[in-house]
Amino acid sequence: MNAHRFPRTLPLLAALGLAGCAAVGPDYVPPPQDVPAAWSRLDGATAAPVAIAEAPGDLSAWWNRLDDPLLTELVHEALLASPDLRSAQARLRAARAQRTVAAAGRYPSVGASARASRSESSEEVGTGEARNFYSAGFDASWEADVFGGVRRGVEAADAALESSRAALDAARVSLAAEVASNYVDVRTQQILLDIARANLATQSETLQLTEWRAQAGLVSSQDVEQARASREQTRAQLPALEISLAAAEHRLDVLLGKAPGSLHARLAEAGSLPAVPEAVAVGIPADALRQRPDVRAAERTLAAETARVGVAEAARYPSFTLSGSIGVEALTFGALGNSGAVASSLVAGITAPIFDAGRLRAQVEIQDAAREQALVAYEQAVLTALQEAENALVEFARNRERGEALAIAVEASRNAADLARQRYSAGLIDFQSVLASERNVLVLEESLAGNRANGVQALIRLYKALGGGWSPQAESSPTRKDAS
Repeated sequence: MNAHRFPRTLPLLAALGLAGCAAVGPDYVPPPQDVPAAWSRLDGATAAPVAIAEAPGDLSAWWNRLDDPLLTELVHEALLASPDLRSAQARLRAARAQRTVAAAGRYPSVGASARASRSESSEEVGTGEARNFYSAGFDASWEADVFGGVRRGVEAADAALESSRAALDAARVSLAAEVASNYVDVRTQQILLDIARANLATQSETLQLTEWRAQAGLVSSQDVEQARASREQTRAQLPALEISLAAAEHRLDVLLGKAPGSLHARLAEAGSLPAVPEAVAVGIPADALRQRPDVRAAERTLAAETARVGVAEAARYPSFTLSGSIGVEALTFGALGNSGAVASSLVAGITAPIFDAGRLRAQVEIQDAAREQALVAYEQAVLTALQEAENALVEFARNRERGEALAIAVEASRNAADLARQRYSAGLIDFQSVLASERNVLVLEESLAGNRANGVQALIRLYKALGGGWSPQAESSPTRKDAS
């Protein structure tokens, strides 16, 4: 086909372009959320005034509210170097590239080619002469998106990109909570070690007292051995606590992308547990769902799977293609510049499936099932988010009540132990009462320390359940590796 005949194909191009105005497959509609108007446990008998229904405000850096500078440093370092975040950032890059691939289907593909050949026929079938052939030109092809398969593919890629971005934000939320939780574990083990060592010192004094009384003939050696057994039982707890402390430190190291032991010097000095505020604003359930990136990721995955139904459906319809080439060809290299060397072609084609034994229909059914699974996953994500928030609210409130009772019990047990030692020194009670009172002090002090740690952990879980730990501005932050 000559070059001057190209304008005759313009009406065909226009017709194909106009035909592609409707996309097959279902249009995505966000599913409705059956969200309660208020938290079921936020009342005077449970959460209030520990948790209040005011808007929680900016939760992007909730760890600052725990008033622990070292914890803040560790969280920031983890958000910059964590292997989990780097993996999520790589998945986001892949989703961006996949979106570019999907969008490229809207446009023609153009390529260039050049060829030189030499052939010689036999004398039996030809002249026996050698001939040269030279050609160069451009080739182009385009498939009209008549039934919207490409558009649905771009729609799916857009939603998948947004899902990957939300998944990265969800990874930030989980990472910040994990760093804070393991930091609390470190401080808890250090506090338990201090408690065990203090009780070991007290029991050593008790052992010395029994030895003095035994030497004076006031008690039998049985009291001495019982005191020694109690002290050594406490001493035996120290290695187990040190093992737990090392494991918690090593978990923190890995979360920050460091070799185990890297943070030991910074954590070596025992510190108190992070501060817990008197009250926490939690907003309403709808606020938590809007803030939670994992719920957003599940919703965007549902949108992507819905669009892919349209991609599968479009494959069942005819496809329209247009391809052409323009260039020069000649028998000598120098003749390529002549006006008579111009060659061109234009081909319009249509292909349609006629019989495939139900394969394409089954592909649509498979994708629709995938869409249904994504819908169930989204609904489950919503329910899980609400469950986590409700559980954290109850735990946070009830923990404080338990802590108040344990604090009174610890003070009473210490007083009782002091009185028992005094009465034993005066010979008024036997040594079993002293042992029982000292063991009770150790148990209650450990319970109180554990309860205080659980209170901080409950607050961390509450902030995580509310979706804290990320901000929209983080996507454009210059420190983000995926922003390049």
